[in-house]
Amino acid sequence: MPAVNEVKDLLLEELEHIVKTSSNLILKISPEHWDFKPHDNMRSLLELVEHLVSVPSSDLLILQENSEPVIRKLEADIAANRDKERLIEWMTAGFNEVKAYMEGLHEEDFLHKKTKPFYLEHGSVQAKWLVEITTHAQHHRAQLFTYLKMQGYAVNMFDLY
Repeated sequence: MPAVNEVKDLLLEELEHIVKTSSNLILKISPEHWDFKPHDNMRSLLELVEHLVSVPSSDLLILQENSEPVIRKLEADIAANRDKERLIEWMTAGFNEVKAYMEGLHEEDFLHKKTKPFYLEHGSVQAKWLVEITTHAQHHRAQLFTYLKMQGYAVNMFDLY
């Protein structure tokens, strides 16, 4: 089934691109803007970046059926550092872990092996998890782009492609 591997490779390529462009956006942030929130009920810019950075690693831990305390510890470790370079390292390492995991799956497991997150009663197949991780990162990258636009940063569609 080479088509399965092609789809997996395309999703991993897109996730890698999201990580790269998110990293470039993060590098633009001035530390004095970390506390910016569009509304009181939304994350601050720093909290959003921390969450975006955690997506590959935390989603991988979730799909591997780790417990909530394990996920919360990862998030706390990431949140312990405001250094942009270190945050980008976390995200890049998480992407590399996702890539190694997904590339290590046999086609049958990629298509049919279900794993269940701690917060749901049902599981999803690994292929769906890869779609979820990619779209989750894409969603928060879009939020980051919007936060930066709202703060007057010179960002445009070319920062996303």
